[in-house]
Amino acid sequence: MSEATNYFWTKKQEDGTTRVGLNNVGVDDLGKINFVDVPAVKTQLTEQGPFISVEAEKAVSDLPSPLEGEIVKINPKLSDGPDALNAGNSDERWIVDVK
Repeated sequence: MSEATNYFWTKKQEDGTTRVGLNNVGVDDLGKINFVDVPAVKTQLTEQGPFISVEAEKAVSDLPSPLEGEIVKINPKLSDGPDALNAGNSDERWIVDVK
């Protein structure tokens, strides 16, 4: 498992999807995120395959997916920019829902 995979948390949702978000390790290692490129809904993810690209204070990185599945929802706050990923609350730093 690559170190960058440890940047995400996953949480089962009531609808059976799995929510993926940026954890505290990711925030600490990357610093303030200035830009994020998230795949579109219906994108098929593979574990350790391409997931998101981020430009942050401490790194510019392509981060691998922590799980396999199809993106069914993207955090709508990310359409306004990456501020949601800089939130203090880990639950607010969700990126996508995957089924």
